[in-house]
Amino acid sequence: MRHIISLLMENEAGALSRVAGLFSARGYNIESLTVAPTEDPTMSRMTLVTTGSEDIVEQITKQLNKLVDIVKLADITEGEHIERELMLIKVMASNAEQREEVKRMTDIFRGRVIDVKDANFTIEITGDGNKLDAFIDALQHSDIIETVRSGTTGISRGAKCLHI
Repeated sequence: MRHIISLLMENEAGALSRVAGLFSARGYNIESLTVAPTEDPTMSRMTLVTTGSEDIVEQITKQLNKLVDIVKLADITEGEHIERELMLIKVMASNAEQREEVKRMTDIFRGRVIDVKDANFTIEITGDGNKLDAFIDALQHSDIIETVRSGTTGISRGAKCLHI
């Protein structure tokens, strides 16, 4: 099963490396990883996506809690949550027909064209991973030049939050 684990950690050199090392040493896979400072410059929030049984994810969370840099963590998939991912995708649009089709698909998926060149468009789309995958599938794969995805980030819904 897929799990989104949110960590509040000290914003110090090597903290990310220790988390990645924990996963690597135990043979667990990180599917997605995002890290950024929080409103408190001494803290960072890390969101990682991994898969595994309940027992494996419980073991992962116990091991993460033992790391000195980790202040607090939560598996946000256990409750209601919102998750988003950002994708930048560059597609061929060398003639009027292609340009119209790309614009139409971008509008359908509520994306934005953020760069236009003679023969291509760069599009920004946010949403869950399924939405981004669907956009890629809706385009003709031969028209895709390059794809960059941020990885999943998420937050619990309602009053539940991750703070000290």
